[in-house]
Amino acid sequence: MKPFSFVHVADLHLGYAQYNSDARREDFNAAFREVVDKTVELKPGFMIIAGDLFQHARPSNTTLENAITNFRRLRDAGIPVLTVDGSHDSAPNLITGTILTPLDSAGLIHHLPRHEGACWRNESCYVYGVPNFRTKQRTEEQLPIFLEENKPTPDSSLFNIFVFHMALDIPSVSHPQMEAEARPELLPEGFNYYAGGHIHVPSTGPFKKGLLVYSGCPETVSYEDAKVEKGFYHVEVNEKGAPKLHRIKLETPRRFIILDHEYSGSTPSKITEKAAQLVREADEAGAVIIPVLRGVLPAEAGRWEVDLARVRSAAEKALLVRPLLQLTQTNVPEEVIRSIFEGELKDLKTKAFEYFLEIFLERYAREESEKVARLAVDLIEPLVRKEETKVKEALEEFSGEN
Repeated sequence: MKPFSFVHVADLHLGYAQYNSDARREDFNAAFREVVDKTVELKPGFMIIAGDLFQHARPSNTTLENAITNFRRLRDAGIPVLTVDGSHDSAPNLITGTILTPLDSAGLIHHLPRHEGACWRNESCYVYGVPNFRTKQRTEEQLPIFLEENKPTPDSSLFNIFVFHMALDIPSVSHPQMEAEARPELLPEGFNYYAGGHIHVPSTGPFKKGLLVYSGCPETVSYEDAKVEKGFYHVEVNEKGAPKLHRIKLETPRRFIILDHEYSGSTPSKITEKAAQLVREADEAGAVIIPVLRGVLPAEAGRWEVDLARVRSAAEKALLVRPLLQLTQTNVPEEVIRSIFEGELKDLKTKAFEYFLEIFLERYAREESEKVARLAVDLIEPLVRKEETKVKEALEEFSGEN
């Protein structure tokens, strides 16, 4: 086998105006530019993008123009770009399709699921890719059909790569707040390298006589992955077909400062004062500061009494301050909760929660449904009081947290 190398990147999320910030949208574009800069310098045989190239299935013209400009740079450097779609940029319906299709038609990328056999090959390598099916149920139903209609044909004389965008049900790599979309046994055998996307933390490990690799995200998509070094993998394969991974660090990602603090027992006014103090002390030019307010409030105190506007305004140099309110209003023992749910007489909020939960379970996984149902219950009181500011803050907080 002739030695070669390739780049594996995923979860670029181009066009993501995180926290409704145009600066953050440009940060994701800047990260992609740096990925392309470093890739052109490395001169690999090809680049793999394992899904979520874009944040939205229909990116803005500006985002699309930036992507096209960088794909042209790769094409001019003679570096093919092989893609699969992710949960964000997958086709919203069969009529409109995914934006990756016209990019493929323009010769800027090779969108693997669109081509005969869902593959690409050269003298040393065979690359096969599957589309994203969005949910666990659809993946279980549709992936076997896709594999049957587009039978993978790995070649033992070549280095074989399987490209996908989904969380596999493997405890060592799955994210605790991310529902696994596929059982490992659904993925075919015979590949040397399984190039994954969707998990934002980079990881590598043995899998089906090959190597399972998630490249992670090049920019901070969620505050939970803020502390992870951003980058991608450059993989060198020798004449014996043995891969060697090099982690390529990126310099452009914006600095995040996470202020995770426990406030149990403190009054809302003291929580406001302490959180604002922590923000002032951590203030840094251009940074994104995330104060995470955790704990249990005293009886009779409400989450909406915390002055988030004061916390946000405590920084002068940071790009923005985005508080995450994870305070609970009561610390109810499990046995009391059980008695409430098992009893015939239930309070209004419990009934409301159960009602909303039943609705959302029709569309979302249980953990996500519980979060949305809890938000709906929390909004009842400020909505009745016509406290529009508190409603907006709760919605913004939920949006940023999810």
